[in-house]
Amino acid sequence: MKSITLIRHAKSSWEFPEKDFDRDLTSKGIYNATRCALLSIGEIENNSIIWSSTANRAIKTAAIFLKNWNLNTDRIQLKDDLYTFEVNKLEQIVKSCPNSTDNLILFGHNSAITDFVNKFGDIFIDNVPTSGFVSIKFEINNWSELRKGHTTKILFPRDI
Repeated sequence: MKSITLIRHAKSSWEFPEKDFDRDLTSKGIYNATRCALLSIGEIENNSIIWSSTANRAIKTAAIFLKNWNLNTDRIQLKDDLYTFEVNKLEQIVKSCPNSTDNLILFGHNSAITDFVNKFGDIFIDNVPTSGFVSIKFEINNWSELRKGHTTKILFPRDI
């Protein structure tokens, strides 16, 4: 049995002319990420590995969640390849997860996250919003066998 939790980065700012990769979080984004993190404490496994895109907004979102889960931010493993908006690339990254890992938490970007949860989860989601949290369980032993799973938790800021 394997499980993945996908979390879309918190709302980011377009206020300043900077590269997409470097955009910072808005105060509303920080607030919503904190609320979702606090309400998802019981949904995470302590033995999870945690991967984040190297984009500033994803790293900061991961740090907010881990802080509120009382986990050390040193557990965040940065993955350049997670700075993607394509589901096929995200799928390949997930399939590369070591089979010794049963629980993966991933901080990334849309549309890859929404497309992934619709391809592999059993509940259709029109759009995973910023700070959105979706968990899926799979009846597999190896990540390379990734196939349709069961969506076990959906938590969006608008639902809080």
